[in-house]
Amino acid sequence: MFGYIAINKAEMKFKDYDMYHSYYCGLCKRLKDNYGRSGQMTLTYDMTFLIVLLTGLYEPKTSVETVNCIAHPFEKHTARTNLYTDYCAAMNLVFSYYKCRDDWEDERRRKSYFAAKLLSPKVKDISMIYPDKTARISSDLQKLSYYEKLGETDLDKMAGFFGSIMAEIFAYQKDEWELSLKRIGFFLGKFIYLMDAYEDVAEDIKTGCYNPLKESYQTDKDFSENCRQLLTLMMAECSREFEKLPILLHADIIRNILYSGVWCRYTAVTDKRKAGE
Repeated sequence: MFGYIAINKAEMKFKDYDMYHSYYCGLCKRLKDNYGRSGQMTLTYDMTFLIVLLTGLYEPKTSVETVNCIAHPFEKHTARTNLYTDYCAAMNLVFSYYKCRDDWEDERRRKSYFAAKLLSPKVKDISMIYPDKTARISSDLQKLSYYEKLGETDLDKMAGFFGSIMAEIFAYQKDEWELSLKRIGFFLGKFIYLMDAYEDVAEDIKTGCYNPLKESYQTDKDFSENCRQLLTLMMAECSREFEKLPILLHADIIRNILYSGVWCRYTAVTDKRKAGE
């Protein structure tokens, strides 16, 4: 379900791309350092966005180093890390674990079973550091899974569960920015859930998997445009809340993602469907 909160590289300045990529490499490094290869395999663009957002807001001391990359072993990359890198690595791992566990329980995916088993000891350690957050993520994912099994068709309700998960993850600490960060996370979470349903709906109809958009996909002649309007509402709320924050550091990178990058997948999916008609 992750992977939608990414950059639009074509519209990003070279220096901004290099900066963004250094945080991505930093997250990859800390996942490996803290949780081994299995942790490194959970790397996502979405948590990279959160690192950049929190770094831009709080401006912490950040370490810069040159590292080797497992994906490109003959190239060296700049990696930036700070306390938010470790936090996002932990949240990334927790979410990945519970998602794999749910996939095993719901669909009996053997790959998800083994992944969850590998991540389980690491998640127990993280739950000692972030007990409230891990409990909330687990609880909301269980609610989401429960209503999916019931075939719930209330799209706003279902997206809201995932929004609550992301709201909890985005609110790093209780301070004057907590509510704004929660709102950004909430609407981004709803966007991710809706975008995931939009992308997978045709395949889910074929396989019989749950998807709250099945009926509208089959009956609504303006399905793509109506989905875009819903997605636009989510991003409008998210972007409005971001603009309230006093962020100057990395603001251009964040705006590239919020105003452009998040739409790259929608455009690709929609164009592919139109080409297949």
